[in-house]
Amino acid sequence: MLDRLTTLRDRVLPPRAVAWFGTRSSVWWGFAVVHLYFLAWMASFFLKGDTFSDTEQYRQWATGFVPDRPGMVPITPWVYPALAQIPIQLANLFGPSLYLLGWFLIITALNAWALAVLVSGTRRQSGIAPAWWWMFFLVFMGYLSFARVEGIVAPLVLVALLAAVRRPVIAAALLSVATWIKVWPAAVIAPILIASRDRLKVLITGVAVTAAVVIGTWSTGNLSHIADFMTQQGERGMQLEATFSTPWVWLSVFGIAGSHIADNVAINSSEVYGPGASVAAWLMQPLFLVVVLVGAGLLLWALRRGAEREELFLEGALLMTAAFIVFNKVGSPQFMVWLAPVVIAGLTHDWERWKVPGALLMVIAITTFVIYPLFYTPLIHAHPLMAAVLTVRNVLLVVLLVWSVRRTVQLGRAAKPLSSGAEAPAR
Repeated sequence: MLDRLTTLRDRVLPPRAVAWFGTRSSVWWGFAVVHLYFLAWMASFFLKGDTFSDTEQYRQWATGFVPDRPGMVPITPWVYPALAQIPIQLANLFGPSLYLLGWFLIITALNAWALAVLVSGTRRQSGIAPAWWWMFFLVFMGYLSFARVEGIVAPLVLVALLAAVRRPVIAAALLSVATWIKVWPAAVIAPILIASRDRLKVLITGVAVTAAVVIGTWSTGNLSHIADFMTQQGERGMQLEATFSTPWVWLSVFGIAGSHIADNVAINSSEVYGPGASVAAWLMQPLFLVVVLVGAGLLLWALRRGAEREELFLEGALLMTAAFIVFNKVGSPQFMVWLAPVVIAGLTHDWERWKVPGALLMVIAITTFVIYPLFYTPLIHAHPLMAAVLTVRNVLLVVLLVWSVRRTVQLGRAAKPLSSGAEAPAR
């Protein structure tokens, strides 16, 4: 797909325009256009004192106002790890009526920082095409990126991945901070911990950041909440969009065996119900743990074979992050944002190797955009066309996971086995 887009670009655009798109200044113009578009779109909300999507929940937490909704269990800000409190509170700097603007500006600043890192130093040229990929990804995923905690975390993870080879301690610090905002960056820490020559420094840095978070939480009198993010959302069933929910979505479409889609009012989530759905929900966590252990074992095997370290932790980050999504009973649309930093870093490292996951994730972003925000209501009502779109999206996620496993195996097989006690050579 990426090759076809490149060919189409060369046919449609004059050579001078093609050359311009290969410059750093063009990327910054693209950044400005995309972010100004979303600023204008968000302005239709914050100029009226409104918010969009999850930012309404964040505003309630920041102001201390949580409305009483009959039948619903109040969800506190500790549904996220402790450091999520920082952006949630900081976005209220301009006051509650402009909360969405504050949130948007925080994400824009972080994105600008990540872009500056992406197209600077040794990546002045290699980072340009991945930066353009990122801008197009934001066109489809910005409605989620600019309204969820994922938008805060994604640029932190991207900078960490770009720094991981030469500055592993900085990468470990950023990833640890990101994990204490939203848990999913832990999927990226594990492969770096396995593949890095400085794994002890990475581990110590992660422990130090965690200790600082614990001390900071204790000093504010909130230590009792530090583990709430693991329990706050209660006993969830299989969320509608989750990969493993797909069979029950189609059972609901055809009304087979009483299968249906309904709201879990307690946590404001749409879930699937039908024969075996509760069993599948219960199995997700142990199955996920097995997959993580198998993935870690695969990475260790490839490392012992002498696989290229940078490629290995990038492939491992994709494998683990994709596994976090595929074997997750939640599967919210913003989860697709998790994959973007890994793919951007991969495209920067080696465009040819990573053009397949780049194309897959772009199609995943497009189908997710169709699901949310465009046609989420028909999906909730089991519309067959939207069930088909969701199925395509979920199948592509599985394909992406399979690709990452296959590439990791290829890395191990292509490398020369190391003798006992030997270190993998630098590449």
